[in-house]
Amino acid sequence: MDDKSNNQLISQLEENLKCSELNWLLGAGISFDAKLPLMHPLTNRVRNILKINNLEAFNNCLTPLKAELPDDCHVEHILSHLGDYIALAERSKTKQININGKAFAKDDLELIHHEILQIISDTIRSGYVEDSDENVVEEGKPDSPIVSIDAHSKFIEVLFNRQLAGIQDRRKPVNLFTTNYDTLIEDALALNRIPYWDGFSGGSVAYRTVTYGDPLPSNGHRANVIKMHGSIDWFLCDKGYVWRVRSNDKYPKATKRVLIYPQSTKYIATQQDPFSTQFDFFRGSLNSQGRNVLAVCGYSFGDEHINNEIEVAMSKVNNKTVLLAFVECKELIPECLENWRKSTFGKRVFIATINGLYVGADGPYKRMDTDYWWTFKGMTEILENGCEV
Repeated sequence: MDDKSNNQLISQLEENLKCSELNWLLGAGISFDAKLPLMHPLTNRVRNILKINNLEAFNNCLTPLKAELPDDCHVEHILSHLGDYIALAERSKTKQININGKAFAKDDLELIHHEILQIISDTIRSGYVEDSDENVVEEGKPDSPIVSIDAHSKFIEVLFNRQLAGIQDRRKPVNLFTTNYDTLIEDALALNRIPYWDGFSGGSVAYRTVTYGDPLPSNGHRANVIKMHGSIDWFLCDKGYVWRVRSNDKYPKATKRVLIYPQSTKYIATQQDPFSTQFDFFRGSLNSQGRNVLAVCGYSFGDEHINNEIEVAMSKVNNKTVLLAFVECKELIPECLENWRKSTFGKRVFIATINGLYVGADGPYKRMDTDYWWTFKGMTEILENGCEV
């Protein structure tokens, strides 16, 4: 393909980001520069803290559970596996289950589950960085966090205040779907004075008002924030209400932190509110017979439930959604993306990688020799300055 055709395809990526119906799917990778750990460093952090705080649970529960799973498993797999054991204990006559020859009561397993969630929450609030050899490089504390919002704030500022120049009046609210538990997207919106909707009503303490079947707001806000796996500030109270609560508040009384783990128990979990509603919003945003874009950044395509929703929607005959995937892959493209780009809807699949841009079954097309447009920072620069081909 000649340079002119190459540049035209790359320019299409930029034009699609100006679509009046724009949806984002944002994963853990966008928070890496914010000094929040990816899954495997987070797993190490949970393991080390649990070993210090609760050695018995570490030896008798966490270690045996991890041994039952593949070597590359992380904390979400472990929590899902633990959730399966809790469900088995709940159904048993004795309300107990054996793990590696050790009997655990359901209530004890739930306490361990909650303790792990608390470690995750504290780590995400404070920040944590380790090197490739799993040595701690930097570690935040509740009273001295190291988390940076700079990259998120820049993304929001460009997306809503610069990139929207000339198209703001005709653009619907941008849907920001995220699998992350942190609050950096919401915080960045507030700091940039962008009005948004997240399904809650109230102030620092808020209650969830949206229910399954409700539509996403189409006016009155510039963004909709849909946290598909929950949040570190979501709690479920005794009466079954979901609250957004400030850190360290003693009210309302919370029975467990609301988080979801996209593994073996995901199907059951996502049938229950609030998660059924979050996924219904995602499903609805993908099914469009008009010009519609799903841009993905920081997501590794490791959640089969999310991947299935994308594939089902994209494969529908009348669907016109375009997928823009900014992906870290030094060698192989994630298997599902590889299949999609060669499928019947492959011409609507754009994949930006370190090797170049793939459009359908063709590519990669290089923009420059040192191209990092697949990163959160690089993608933000495309929003701000264009592809500069």
